[in-house]
Amino acid sequence: MSLEQDLKQEKFTNEYEKMAVNILFTGSWLASLNSSRLKPFGVTPEQYNVLRILRGSHPKPMMLADITCRMIDRNSNATRLVEKLRQKGLVNREICETNRRQVDISITDSGLEVLKKIDESRDAWLENLKTVSMGEAQDLNTKLDKLRSR
Repeated sequence: MSLEQDLKQEKFTNEYEKMAVNILFTGSWLASLNSSRLKPFGVTPEQYNVLRILRGSHPKPMMLADITCRMIDRNSNATRLVEKLRQKGLVNREICETNRRQVDISITDSGLEVLKKIDESRDAWLENLKTVSMGEAQDLNTKLDKLRSR
């Protein structure tokens, strides 16, 4: 379905405005699909992002600032996200032995297990995106990277 049909809007000021609205609308659609996929596992998309970042660093712990700069949504409250994940037993927060001002954050075995279960649902989730070919996906990735390069 076209953007105009989805939004019940006949025209846009120009193609740049339409592109911006289309990216925002599609991003919202994709975020909703992602939230629905993660809900059965008891994590939000932002918490999932933190877990993925920590898994990439595992077994080496990370500092909060390093996690924050790798997040998809850098406006998220990383301190609060880490605390929620700690309360769920999915991450550890420990004062660094060599620098008492530093807090080391690492993923737990339970956190790794949750990610493993979420990974098992990845193919079904990605089916939603296979209305475009692999080549079209690569082209779109290139164009989105170009758009952000300014």
